[in-house]
Amino acid sequence: MLKELENCTICPHQCGANRNKGQLGRCKAKDTVKIALYSIHFFEEPCISGEKGSGTIFFSNCNLNCIYCQNYEISQLGKGKEYTIEQLADIMLKQQNLGVANIELVTPTSYVPQIIEAIKIAKKNGLNIPIVYNTNSYEKIETLKMLDGYIDIYLPDLKYADDKLGKKYSNINQYFEIATKAIQEMRRQVGTAIFDSNGMMKKGVIIRHLVLPNYIENSKKVLKWLKENIHPEDYISIMAQYFPTYLAKQDKFINRKLTTKEWEEIENYIDKLDFKNGFIQELGEHEEEYVPKWDF
Repeated sequence: MLKELENCTICPHQCGANRNKGQLGRCKAKDTVKIALYSIHFFEEPCISGEKGSGTIFFSNCNLNCIYCQNYEISQLGKGKEYTIEQLADIMLKQQNLGVANIELVTPTSYVPQIIEAIKIAKKNGLNIPIVYNTNSYEKIETLKMLDGYIDIYLPDLKYADDKLGKKYSNINQYFEIATKAIQEMRRQVGTAIFDSNGMMKKGVIIRHLVLPNYIENSKKVLKWLKENIHPEDYISIMAQYFPTYLAKQDKFINRKLTTKEWEEIENYIDKLDFKNGFIQELGEHEEEYVPKWDF
């Protein structure tokens, strides 16, 4: 049993649930590690997936409740299977043996103590590829500091500049303040991006933002903060892949995809801010076209 789970304050909710005794907090995670699936994933940014793909581990449950989550069966409904720390370490090694570029941890926040122990075991047994931490950024600074030295690449979201949207669509308080401080801590840990000779990221941060329909001003505020606060060499990733799913279909503002006009407005704003490094998706006309087609 891990002492951090006795009175859980891993994330900003600080529920205080005794997960070692089966109590559930906001995220519904237990002392075991719940995983929906692990697979080779080819649809991240080119410097993350590359030709080999990422060894992606999709953790079940989430400390946000986004009504438009594209993985809602995993994050909101808790689909998955429970594993021990030793089994998680074994999964990481199995992924490495398949020749993936890195190990990508998706929605890992609730399981940070177990992940750290699993990484320790895996590294003792030969794990030597980068570890990627793919997060919604609703992170506690103290928890992130626990990860210092274990994570090579951070992929944080910056969802909202407007906390009212965070409350409305993710049932979260003070998202912007918490997320921006978390992103700055991530940058402190891993520094300026480092790439290998094939253009694959070995260390660094890529800050992601998903553009929501009808909320272009929110996206502009996010972009403005990024321009003014991140290092000029850092990378951003602006995504057009939104489509209404889960409970979003019931909301009149986000029950559709982005329009071409909305996306062009974002593209023009990005050009105006003159970011140096990053990725931007192409906007598809149909749902099946909403796959990453990265450009910048």
